[in-house]
Amino acid sequence: MRLRINQLAVRLNYGEADVIKAICRQLRCDSDQLSNLEILRRSLDARKKDVLPRYILSVEVDHRGKPPMQKPGRVEKAPRPEPAPTYPAVAPSTNPPIVVGAGPAGLMAALTLAQAGHKPLLIERGAATPDREGQVAEFWKSGTLDVESNVLYGEGGAGLFSDGKLTARTKDRARVRRFFETLVACGASTDILIDAMPHIGTDDLTQIIPAIRQQIRDFGGACAFNTWFEGLIIENGAVRGIKASGQEIRTDAVFLATGHSARDVYGQIARDGVPLEAKPFAVGVRLEIPQRLINTAQYGKWAEHPLLGSASFRLTRKEEAHARRCYSFCMCPGGEVISCASSEGLLTSNGMSLSARAEPFGNAAFLVPVEQADFPTAHVLGGVAFQEAMEEKAFRAGGSDYGLPAARLVDFLEGNLGDLPGERSCQRAVPAVLQEILPDFVADTLHAALPGMMRELNGTPLEEALLYASETRSSAPVRILRGRDGQSEIKGLYPCGEGAGYAGGIVSSALDGMKIAEEFALKG
Repeated sequence: MRLRINQLAVRLNYGEADVIKAICRQLRCDSDQLSNLEILRRSLDARKKDVLPRYILSVEVDHRGKPPMQKPGRVEKAPRPEPAPTYPAVAPSTNPPIVVGAGPAGLMAALTLAQAGHKPLLIERGAATPDREGQVAEFWKSGTLDVESNVLYGEGGAGLFSDGKLTARTKDRARVRRFFETLVACGASTDILIDAMPHIGTDDLTQIIPAIRQQIRDFGGACAFNTWFEGLIIENGAVRGIKASGQEIRTDAVFLATGHSARDVYGQIARDGVPLEAKPFAVGVRLEIPQRLINTAQYGKWAEHPLLGSASFRLTRKEEAHARRCYSFCMCPGGEVISCASSEGLLTSNGMSLSARAEPFGNAAFLVPVEQADFPTAHVLGGVAFQEAMEEKAFRAGGSDYGLPAARLVDFLEGNLGDLPGERSCQRAVPAVLQEILPDFVADTLHAALPGMMRELNGTPLEEALLYASETRSSAPVRILRGRDGQSEIKGLYPCGEGAGYAGGIVSSALDGMKIAEEFALKG
């Protein structure tokens, strides 16, 4: 009998023998009754500060002999794995599907279509990864911006320069598994298949993303970089092609996965007659503190244990009388704060880390919800205008050369312009009064919430925190409407991913691209 066993506690430096012993204790059996062990999930338990942290495992194993007593949620019969979809044969076509955007949604949509035999064309306005790396390095060094290929545009999408977190609140475990297996096949560590909070650093992503591109080509697809989407060709309410870099390319299916930073695409498809709607989003700041303090807050006296690595956190603050809800987002342990731009004169921030997460600072966005009533106009792109107003102020406050405005938390709380600490992750930071950048309700909420949230980190001193402004692109302010079949009202148009308003992060974006492409391919 194949069993699934949850809540197995093992030491940090466990081996297979330790896991087998834990299973034997749970099932009250001998080790020779067990075979074909597979670890499904591994999470770190550091709740008891006086006890060395340990791993909690979920496993599957074959058990011989008398069936053990099953305990729902603890010991139970293993479910049958969900098979990968089988696609119908595809007739040769001179007008294959087109995928616009090479972020997680676009890459996985293109790979899924290619695996199903559809030989898609993937186009991306930015450069392929190696060229893009050089462009981004120059931007961070000198402020030289390429508006078509940058931190936000290019192969891999905005997630290429991030913490590479692979977490999502989804029950679609079969697609998650297929996505992670794709990443492993392209060079990712097998640890992502079991870790409860998996991540891939930028240094690894820059190797993995080109390998996904090669898989698309191996299955018959094609990729075109430095190719700018200029609009749809629509005839009788259906897609018949796209305009890209001065050319017309005919197709009956377009998978639009351009990401939420491609604001010109929203304007273009709105002019093409594609239905859109405004949606809530969130903005705020990025907060940075020494990683050693985060480790101490989370691990206590075990903070320097060599097997623990850099700790993370997740903090929330409920709505109060004069302050909205506030929450941390996209925490980057052992990482750095980075400046981002895709348009002249507009600036936003993000966090990034390498696979080792070994840098001396950790950072996270602290966000405040923005409702549609906050927009300066009732227009469907009112949220975009709201974001751009903040980004323009940040650009000017940062010296108009893409330096990132920053302030110590204690100076922010006093409304002062103070000096910045000499040790910080972003060396092109510029002292600023952040209240001059943030909308009043955002500044007021952060002023009320941050001291209390910091106390949850074991009383980390406020003097140790540095704020960078502003964080504006945590989610899309627009949704491209689609029906249950994944299509827009314009037939043949399949909006997907974070930019379409249906995802938030690497995994959910990739899964959305996979799902929409699978549904298309299964129709034959």
